[in-house]
Amino acid sequence: MVSRVEEAVKTFESGYTCAQSVFVTYADLFGIDRETALKLTSPMGGGIGRMREVCGAVSSMALLAGLKEGNTDPANEEGKEKIYLLTRQLAEKFKQQHGTIICRELLGIEGMEKSAKPSERTESYYSTRPCSALVRTAAEIIEEMLSGDFR
Repeated sequence: MVSRVEEAVKTFESGYTCAQSVFVTYADLFGIDRETALKLTSPMGGGIGRMREVCGAVSSMALLAGLKEGNTDPANEEGKEKIYLLTRQLAEKFKQQHGTIICRELLGIEGMEKSAKPSERTESYYSTRPCSALVRTAAEIIEEMLSGDFR
């Protein structure tokens, strides 16, 4: 597979959320069109609705893991355990590089944002936030998972 990491970062730096940027970069591999991918992940940005909870890039890693290895049988306990384990492994790899998967901790802010209004995307926005690097890490982890070398 040709790496799409730079594509994910460029997508983020063009104005999409971290969640959208990671997910849309790989969605076509699972038969999901761009518009659907962007809509599906649009509420996940800013740590889910800008509440600064789980990083959107991490949320998209979980969604992509579900598309690759997800369980569809409610009685399949092994399948549930398998996807939960994979999701935990993805999150742990992200944590190893950034110390947490929580958006507000990654950004160094206290609590939930008071406003749902997103920050204006300016040069200063991109230069003062770690989000491009977080998107890069998530994309690298996804590529490792997709290549079959993940464990």
